[in-house]
Amino acid sequence: MNSPSRNIRRLTLDALLISLALVLSLAERWIPLELLVPVPGIKLGLANIVTLFAVLRLKGSDALLIVVTRSLILGAISGPTTLLFSLAGGLLALVFMLLAAQGHEKVFSVVGISLAGAAAHNVGQVAIASLVLQEPLLLLTYLPPLLLTGLVTGTLTGIAAYPVVTRFRLPVERAG
Repeated sequence: MNSPSRNIRRLTLDALLISLALVLSLAERWIPLELLVPVPGIKLGLANIVTLFAVLRLKGSDALLIVVTRSLILGAISGPTTLLFSLAGGLLALVFMLLAAQGHEKVFSVVGISLAGAAAHNVGQVAIASLVLQEPLLLLTYLPPLLLTGLVTGTLTGIAAYPVVTRFRLPVERAG
């Protein structure tokens, strides 16, 4: 049974992680990756460091709250298109990261879980773009280069998340 102080600590941690994810999402917009890799819309996915941490150290419901709240706030700041893309990519990435996390330390490393999330995020966003633009060929033309760049960005995100995930072990049950 959860005590009120435990619920307050959990809510406070979730709020801090949502804030951190938002800051990382907004900050990465200032990194001009298009100058290095000519793939429109490419991002490092820095907010996924927070998602990885939540998937591996908190409850699934906390990770879901963080992804959805971050997407809603970004949508309020940047508009409905951002909301659609953020939710589609973020939720699909979360599902795949949660699945991969079941094999954490046995089958998948932090980097492996990050790669699963990066690939799923790209698939979710390109699927939404295909629907919105009514261009199903985007899945064949735009997804492959995005998945290739996702290998690099997913690896970098996983490497960045590794020390955070390994150093901070919280007394929160992962189930749920």
